[in-house]
Amino acid sequence: MNKIAQIFQSLDYGPAPEGPEQANAWLDSHGRKFGHFIDGKWTAPGKTFSTDNPASGESLAQISEGTADDVNAAVKAARAAFKPWSALSGYERGKYLYAIARAVQKHARLFAVLETMDNGKPIRESRDVDIPLVARHFYHHAGWAQHLSREFPDAVPYGVCGQIIPWNFPLLMLAWKIAPALAAGNTVILKPAEFTSLTALLFAEICERIGLPKGVVNIVTGQGGTGEAIVAHEGIDKIAFTGSTEVGKAIRAVTAGTGKGLSLELGGKSPYIVFEDADIDSAIEGLVDAIWFNQGQVCCAGSRLLVQESIEDRFITKLKTRMASLRVGDPLDKSIDIGALVAPVQVERIRDLMKRGVAEGAVVYEADGPVPANGCFLKPALVTNVSPANTLVAEEIFGPVLVAMSFRTPEEAVALANNTKYGLAATIWSENINLALDIAPKIKAGVVWINGTNNFDAAVGFGGYKESGFGREGGREGMAAYLKPAWEKELKVAPAAKAIAAKGDNPLDSAHVDQTAKMYIGGKQARPDSAYERLVFDPAGKLIGEVGEGNRKDIRNAVEAARGALGWSTTAAHSRAQILYFLAENLDYRRDEFAARIKAQTGEDGGNEVALSVERLFAFAGWADKYDGAVHNPPMRAVAAAMVEPLGVLGIVAPTARPLLGSIALIAPALAMGNTVVLVPSSQSPLSLTDLYQVIETSDVPNGVINIVTGDSVTLAKTLAEHDGVDGLWFAGSAEASTMVEKASISNLKQTWTTRGLNYDLADRRFEGDYFLAKATQVKNVWIPYGA
Repeated sequence: MNKIAQIFQSLDYGPAPEGPEQANAWLDSHGRKFGHFIDGKWTAPGKTFSTDNPASGESLAQISEGTADDVNAAVKAARAAFKPWSALSGYERGKYLYAIARAVQKHARLFAVLETMDNGKPIRESRDVDIPLVARHFYHHAGWAQHLSREFPDAVPYGVCGQIIPWNFPLLMLAWKIAPALAAGNTVILKPAEFTSLTALLFAEICERIGLPKGVVNIVTGQGGTGEAIVAHEGIDKIAFTGSTEVGKAIRAVTAGTGKGLSLELGGKSPYIVFEDADIDSAIEGLVDAIWFNQGQVCCAGSRLLVQESIEDRFITKLKTRMASLRVGDPLDKSIDIGALVAPVQVERIRDLMKRGVAEGAVVYEADGPVPANGCFLKPALVTNVSPANTLVAEEIFGPVLVAMSFRTPEEAVALANNTKYGLAATIWSENINLALDIAPKIKAGVVWINGTNNFDAAVGFGGYKESGFGREGGREGMAAYLKPAWEKELKVAPAAKAIAAKGDNPLDSAHVDQTAKMYIGGKQARPDSAYERLVFDPAGKLIGEVGEGNRKDIRNAVEAARGALGWSTTAAHSRAQILYFLAENLDYRRDEFAARIKAQTGEDGGNEVALSVERLFAFAGWADKYDGAVHNPPMRAVAAAMVEPLGVLGIVAPTARPLLGSIALIAPALAMGNTVVLVPSSQSPLSLTDLYQVIETSDVPNGVINIVTGDSVTLAKTLAEHDGVDGLWFAGSAEASTMVEKASISNLKQTWTTRGLNYDLADRRFEGDYFLAKATQVKNVWIPYGA
């Protein structure tokens, strides 16, 4: 049999090497030693460390370790460049982004080869996925730059942005961050990962070649200490980070109370759900891409296989057969499926996790086949016989390891899929589109792919829920992440609440029967667990009422009631609107009573505040069925439905001022968008809200949707911030207490909004629109393929 006939018989792949000569020549042209790119110039190399080829272990170049002085210089350059850069027209900024996109395309092969040499991913992934998407992001955001003034009126750039990216998609993560930042008018200091800095440095050279103004893009290389210096720098206005959840939490702690913008795209443990009616062969090919793309070093990797019990055996058998044909080897070989992991430390971490999982009962399958003796290589692995508590199921492995479990019903599939602290992505395979579209909204993840996986596009937002972070990259919402309302820069410090000196009057010296307002939890009036009361005085110090002194247990009960009422989010938006209208109507019936209560607490005429509260309820009732998503058309045979979803349980700590409107202005947008609420009203003037629950009870508000806990605002805010059952927290109060709230929220990375002691006048009509609607929601992008 001749050689060609043998090849057709065996279907073996021969070697198809990609030449590294051009990349080596570029490295040699820099003497294989790099400084930083600051203010449009290359600095002399300082203390350096080696960046190595993970497939061979050989050193590719020496990279400079960024110091505090280097970061200071980069911030100074970015600050100086910000004013002229942001003053350019959107068209002018867009031309630079367009030029970058063209330059990336011109040098696509050099970028792809250099990326593979530095990172270890197969060349066909660098060439066919990463680099085209990099160019796509710069082209896409060149268009955004020109249309910002129309699409984001009264929005301004943050200023100087610090950006820290990981090593799994070095150039693509750079593009995801730099493109929207520059389009918005920001300037940037970017730190690439210490393992994979080379394509960022090549990108800096591209910026130099196209004549990007000095200081607009600064690249400072280094290890963890360099990133810490960027995060902590007072001259940086926004931090954007992609990486591990642990580091993301540390960044949240450092930035708490600073007022810096913050975007976090963190870890994941994404479910890959296969129903019994799925096209099994297609699902298996998708699974190969979901978990073994980039050696599994993908934050949204489909690392948890959930397969319906009726097809489990057949699916696993076919999957093992497919695993046997995966090729592990030299990443520069175009016929290779799985390349090298990024570094020896990553290989050892994965092996340690595998040992823990096996000790807990897991069974590991690896197909026969060669693996290079040298370099950072691992075989693809399939893990079975695991429970949801197994380390390999619960922890992000970030390697070529798939864990498999079965389910019987769609409800069980959803429960298993959501049984994780993460919420980045999910995949659903089913030939029944009704089933797929029923399951997709129930999955707590920022991206859901139907009958496909790892689809990305610059026009479609990407980001997570829960401990996978907050903020989006790509799409309209990703563009919005680099802009802020212009008026926020003009906010002044809020006036301090006036202290009230209590008079010693006997509370029984009145013509009325003694009353103590209770809390409102789960649709019922509830006595405080502490059995203590909080006295309420008028401005003259006269006792006018008592409310319960809420504690941790009261918050626990309120959160449980709110979680039990999350079906509110699936109530039709029209129905939510009608209930808000009804609430406004019933409040208006009692206008004089509520006005008198406000006057008793504050000494001021309450008629206008009641009128504004009714108007604000009407405003957000009107928004309930209008603030919705979009359908994106990425350049592939699919649409991406951007679904606006509520955060979930929202804790709201109202300001001291405006005892009625201060709460209504915050709970109305939350309820309109489908959140349930645990409200802490004004600690000084809470009686307006303890009166309100009588209105709530007569307005068809489902039990548990609104819960009211009275007491000390700061104490209860801390409890809400620490509670893992709370998905978001809004706090109006001092700068010190705002810092505390942001730090205390780290446990589950809940989204927070705090006033930081600034004077947010909630009576202003700017707050009856999308300012709070955006903060009450998050966007899930559901990718739906089409075509035969």
